[in-house]
Amino acid sequence: MQPSKLDRTLGLEIQRRRTEKGWSQEYLAEVTGLHRTYISQLERGLKSPSVRVLNHITNALGLTMSNFLQAVEELLDVDGK
Repeated sequence: MQPSKLDRTLGLEIQRRRTEKGWSQEYLAEVTGLHRTYISQLERGLKSPSVRVLNHITNALGLTMSNFLQAVEELLDVDGK
């Protein structure tokens, strides 16, 4: 099954925020309690995060979910136009 545009955009934004901090997938997995392969699947848009998972990730990255989702929404709007 092809990843959805939303899942791809969410994944790319997680990856962008993670790399901005200079963090590896392994480190993000460690601080969130998630598995590294799951982080990889999220970043590639192969998995869609639950609200709970997204909360763990955004907290670890020092973001609010609303700010993170607003950035994702803006990227989707730009791509759609």
